[in-house]
Amino acid sequence: MMQRFLQALALILAISASPAIAQEKGAVRPGFSAEQLVGQKVLVFRPTVWVGEQSTAGMPEPNADWTAQSRDLLDAELRKQRQGLGVEFIDEPDSYGDDAKLVAQYRSLFTTVAGSVMVYQFFPGNRLPTRKNKPFEWSMGSEISRLGDRTGARYGLFVSTEDQYGSTGRKVFQFLAAGLVGVGVQSGVHTGYAGLVDLKTGELVWLNADGQMGGDVRNSEGMQKRVAQLLEDFPTIAKRPVSAK
Repeated sequence: MMQRFLQALALILAISASPAIAQEKGAVRPGFSAEQLVGQKVLVFRPTVWVGEQSTAGMPEPNADWTAQSRDLLDAELRKQRQGLGVEFIDEPDSYGDDAKLVAQYRSLFTTVAGSVMVYQFFPGNRLPTRKNKPFEWSMGSEISRLGDRTGARYGLFVSTEDQYGSTGRKVFQFLAAGLVGVGVQSGVHTGYAGLVDLKTGELVWLNADGQMGGDVRNSEGMQKRVAQLLEDFPTIAKRPVSAK
Protein backbone atom coordinates (compact mmCIF):
# COMPACT_ATOMS: atom_id res chain seq x y z
CA MET A 1 0.00 0.00 0.00
CA MET A 2 2.77 2.44 0.95
CA GLN A 3 4.69 1.61 -2.22
CA ARG A 4 1.65 2.40 -4.36
CA PHE A 5 1.13 5.62 -2.46
CA LEU A 6 4.72 6.67 -3.09
CA GLN A 7 4.45 5.80 -6.77
CA ALA A 8 1.29 7.89 -7.10
CA LEU A 9 2.87 10.73 -5.21
CA ALA A 10 5.93 10.64 -7.45
CA LEU A 11 3.69 10.78 -10.54
CA ILE A 12 1.81 13.80 -9.21
CA LEU A 13 5.10 15.47 -8.37
CA ALA A 14 6.39 14.96 -11.89
CA ILE A 15 3.31 16.72 -13.22
CA SER A 16 2.92 19.51 -10.70
CA ALA A 17 6.43 20.42 -9.61
CA SER A 18 7.44 23.77 -11.10
CA PRO A 19 10.94 24.72 -12.26
CA ALA A 20 12.79 27.32 -10.24
CA ILE A 21 11.95 30.89 -11.10
CA ALA A 22 14.61 33.56 -11.42
CA GLN A 23 15.17 36.09 -8.70
CA GLU A 24 14.28 39.69 -9.36
CA LYS A 25 15.76 41.02 -12.59
CA GLY A 26 15.64 44.32 -14.38
CA ALA A 27 16.84 45.83 -17.63
CA VAL A 28 16.97 49.13 -19.50
CA ARG A 29 16.81 49.41 -23.26
CA PRO A 30 20.17 50.41 -24.81
CA GLY A 31 20.25 54.15 -25.44
CA PHE A 32 17.54 54.99 -22.92
CA SER A 33 18.32 57.03 -19.82
CA ALA A 34 16.42 58.72 -17.00
CA GLU A 35 17.14 62.13 -18.54
CA GLN A 36 14.71 61.28 -21.34
CA LEU A 37 11.86 61.36 -18.83
CA VAL A 38 12.53 64.99 -17.89
CA GLY A 39 9.66 67.17 -19.08
CA GLN A 40 7.65 64.16 -20.27
CA LYS A 41 4.36 62.83 -18.96
CA VAL A 42 4.15 59.20 -17.84
CA LEU A 43 0.71 57.62 -18.09
CA VAL A 44 0.07 55.19 -15.23
CA PHE A 45 -2.20 52.38 -16.39
CA ARG A 46 -4.44 50.74 -13.84
CA PRO A 47 -2.53 47.75 -12.50
CA THR A 48 -3.52 44.23 -13.41
CA VAL A 49 -4.10 42.35 -10.15
CA TRP A 50 -4.97 38.70 -9.54
CA VAL A 51 -5.03 37.14 -6.07
CA GLY A 52 -6.21 33.69 -5.14
CA GLU A 53 -5.32 30.35 -3.64
CA GLN A 54 -3.25 27.47 -4.95
CA SER A 55 -5.07 24.17 -4.61
CA THR A 56 -3.50 20.92 -3.43
CA ALA A 57 -2.81 19.99 -7.07
CA GLY A 58 -1.33 23.41 -7.78
CA MET A 59 -4.31 24.84 -9.67
CA PRO A 60 -5.06 28.58 -9.20
CA GLU A 61 -8.41 29.42 -7.62
CA PRO A 62 -9.40 33.11 -7.70
CA ASN A 63 -10.53 34.99 -4.60
CA ALA A 64 -12.58 38.07 -5.47
CA ASP A 65 -12.32 39.66 -2.01
CA TRP A 66 -8.53 39.31 -1.87
CA THR A 67 -8.20 40.68 -5.39
CA ALA A 68 -10.38 43.74 -4.72
CA GLN A 69 -8.59 44.50 -1.47
CA SER A 70 -5.16 44.10 -3.06
CA ARG A 71 -6.11 46.29 -6.02
CA ASP A 72 -7.15 49.14 -3.70
CA LEU A 73 -3.97 48.80 -1.65
CA LEU A 74 -1.79 48.71 -4.78
CA ASP A 75 -3.43 51.80 -6.26
CA ALA A 76 -2.91 53.76 -3.04
CA GLU A 77 0.68 52.63 -2.45
CA LEU A 78 1.72 53.14 -6.07
CA ARG A 79 0.34 56.66 -5.96
CA LYS A 80 2.29 57.31 -2.75
CA GLN A 81 5.64 55.91 -3.84
CA ARG A 82 5.67 57.42 -7.31
CA GLN A 83 5.73 60.90 -5.73
CA GLY A 84 9.40 60.48 -4.92
CA LEU A 85 10.50 59.55 -8.43
CA GLY A 86 10.77 63.07 -9.82
CA VAL A 87 8.59 62.28 -12.83
CA GLU A 88 5.28 63.79 -13.95
CA PHE A 89 2.77 60.95 -13.68
CA ILE A 90 -0.83 61.13 -14.87
CA ASP A 91 -3.52 58.57 -14.15
CA GLU A 92 -5.22 56.55 -16.84
CA PRO A 93 -8.51 58.26 -17.71
CA ASP A 94 -11.78 56.39 -17.74
CA SER A 95 -12.37 54.56 -21.01
CA TYR A 96 -15.53 53.28 -22.66
CA GLY A 97 -16.42 51.08 -25.59
CA ASP A 98 -13.62 50.44 -28.06
CA ASP A 99 -11.18 52.57 -26.07
CA ALA A 100 -11.71 50.42 -22.98
CA LYS A 101 -11.15 47.26 -25.02
CA LEU A 102 -7.93 48.70 -26.46
CA VAL A 103 -6.55 49.53 -23.01
CA ALA A 104 -7.48 46.07 -21.70
CA GLN A 105 -5.72 44.45 -24.66
CA TYR A 106 -2.50 46.35 -23.98
CA ARG A 107 -2.61 45.54 -20.28
CA SER A 108 -2.82 41.88 -21.20
CA LEU A 109 -0.11 42.26 -23.86
CA PHE A 110 2.25 43.85 -21.35
CA THR A 111 1.89 40.91 -18.97
CA THR A 112 2.58 38.51 -21.83
CA VAL A 113 5.63 40.41 -23.08
CA ALA A 114 7.03 40.89 -19.56
CA GLY A 115 6.64 37.18 -18.84
CA SER A 116 8.43 36.33 -22.08
CA VAL A 117 11.29 38.66 -21.20
CA MET A 118 11.68 37.08 -17.78
CA VAL A 119 11.72 33.55 -19.18
CA TYR A 120 13.56 33.99 -22.48
CA GLN A 121 16.01 36.80 -21.71
CA PHE A 122 16.53 36.97 -17.95
CA PHE A 123 17.14 33.20 -17.94
CA PRO A 124 20.33 32.85 -20.03
CA GLY A 125 19.79 29.11 -20.39
CA ASN A 126 16.29 29.61 -21.82
CA ARG A 127 17.16 32.17 -24.46
CA LEU A 128 15.72 31.51 -27.86
CA PRO A 129 18.20 31.23 -30.77
CA THR A 130 16.99 34.63 -32.00
CA ARG A 131 17.60 36.20 -28.55
CA LYS A 132 21.03 34.77 -27.70
CA ASN A 133 23.53 37.51 -26.91
CA LYS A 134 20.97 40.11 -27.94
CA PRO A 135 20.49 43.33 -25.97
CA PHE A 136 17.26 44.18 -24.15
CA GLU A 137 15.11 45.12 -27.14
CA TRP A 138 11.42 44.29 -26.85
CA SER A 139 8.37 46.08 -28.20
CA MET A 140 4.59 46.20 -27.75
CA GLY A 141 4.03 47.57 -31.24
CA SER A 142 3.70 51.11 -32.55
CA GLU A 143 -0.12 50.99 -32.47
CA ILE A 144 0.12 51.73 -28.75
CA SER A 145 0.68 55.35 -29.77
CA ARG A 146 -3.12 55.63 -29.84
CA LEU A 147 -3.05 55.51 -26.05
CA GLY A 148 -0.46 58.24 -25.82
CA ASP A 149 -2.34 60.47 -28.26
CA ARG A 150 -5.39 60.44 -25.98
CA THR A 151 -3.49 61.87 -23.02
CA GLY A 152 -0.40 63.61 -24.36
CA ALA A 153 1.84 61.20 -22.46
CA ARG A 154 5.10 60.06 -24.03
CA TYR A 155 5.61 57.06 -21.75
CA GLY A 156 3.35 54.55 -20.05
CA LEU A 157 3.89 52.68 -16.79
CA PHE A 158 2.37 49.20 -16.65
CA VAL A 159 2.16 47.14 -13.47
CA SER A 160 0.98 43.54 -13.19
CA THR A 161 0.90 41.22 -10.18
CA GLU A 162 -0.30 37.69 -9.55
CA ASP A 163 -0.39 36.02 -6.16
CA GLN A 164 -1.46 32.46 -5.38
CA TYR A 165 -1.32 31.65 -1.69
CA GLY A 166 -0.79 28.00 -0.91
CA SER A 167 -3.85 26.28 0.55
CA THR A 168 -3.58 24.06 3.60
CA GLY A 169 -3.76 21.04 1.32
CA ARG A 170 -0.96 22.40 -0.87
CA LYS A 171 1.27 22.99 2.16
CA VAL A 172 0.61 19.46 3.43
CA PHE A 173 1.40 18.12 -0.03
CA GLN A 174 4.62 20.14 -0.05
CA PHE A 175 5.60 18.66 3.32
CA LEU A 176 4.85 15.10 2.22
CA ALA A 177 6.70 15.54 -1.06
CA ALA A 178 9.82 16.72 0.73
CA GLY A 179 9.65 14.15 3.52
CA LEU A 180 8.59 11.02 1.65
CA VAL A 181 10.03 11.51 -1.82
CA GLY A 182 12.65 14.20 -1.31
CA VAL A 183 11.30 16.40 -4.07
CA GLY A 184 10.64 20.12 -3.63
CA VAL A 185 7.19 21.39 -4.56
CA GLN A 186 6.38 25.06 -4.81
CA SER A 187 3.65 26.33 -2.51
CA GLY A 188 2.42 29.71 -3.63
CA VAL A 189 3.12 31.90 -6.65
CA HIS A 190 4.09 35.56 -6.33
CA THR A 191 4.92 37.23 -9.63
CA GLY A 192 5.17 40.91 -10.42
CA TYR A 193 6.09 43.05 -13.41
CA ALA A 194 6.57 46.80 -13.75
CA GLY A 195 7.53 48.26 -17.09
CA LEU A 196 7.95 51.58 -18.84
CA VAL A 197 6.88 51.77 -22.48
CA ASP A 198 7.56 54.49 -25.04
CA LEU A 199 4.02 55.30 -26.20
CA LYS A 200 5.32 56.72 -29.46
CA THR A 201 7.30 53.71 -30.63
CA GLY A 202 5.96 50.89 -28.46
CA GLU A 203 9.47 50.07 -27.22
CA LEU A 204 9.82 48.59 -23.75
CA VAL A 205 12.49 50.88 -22.26
CA TRP A 206 12.61 49.56 -18.67
CA LEU A 207 11.38 46.39 -17.02
CA ASN A 208 11.47 44.91 -13.54
CA ALA A 209 10.27 41.30 -13.62
CA ASP A 210 10.32 39.14 -10.51
CA GLY A 211 8.98 35.61 -10.18
CA GLN A 212 9.48 35.47 -6.42
CA MET A 213 8.19 38.74 -5.04
CA GLY A 214 7.83 39.50 -1.35
CA GLY A 215 5.13 41.24 0.63
CA ASP A 216 1.64 39.99 1.43
CA VAL A 217 -0.48 42.06 -0.94
CA ARG A 218 -3.55 41.54 1.24
CA ASN A 219 -2.34 44.05 3.84
CA SER A 220 -0.88 47.56 3.70
CA GLU A 221 2.54 46.68 5.11
CA GLY A 222 3.00 43.86 2.64
CA MET A 223 1.85 46.06 -0.23
CA GLN A 224 4.36 48.73 0.73
CA LYS A 225 7.11 46.15 0.33
CA ARG A 226 5.64 44.85 -2.95
CA VAL A 227 5.45 48.27 -4.60
CA ALA A 228 8.98 49.14 -3.43
CA GLN A 229 10.19 45.98 -5.19
CA LEU A 230 8.16 46.71 -8.31
CA LEU A 231 9.66 50.20 -8.62
CA GLU A 232 13.17 49.20 -7.67
CA ASP A 233 15.71 50.69 -10.11
CA PHE A 234 13.04 52.76 -11.86
CA PRO A 235 14.98 55.14 -14.15
CA THR A 236 14.94 58.46 -12.32
CA ILE A 237 17.37 61.24 -11.57
CA ALA A 238 15.51 62.06 -8.35
CA LYS A 239 16.47 60.66 -4.99
CA ARG A 240 14.28 57.72 -4.06
CA PRO A 241 12.47 57.78 -0.72
CA VAL A 242 13.36 55.18 1.87
CA SER A 243 11.00 52.23 1.37
CA ALA A 244 10.33 49.00 3.21
CA LYS A 245 12.46 46.05 2.09
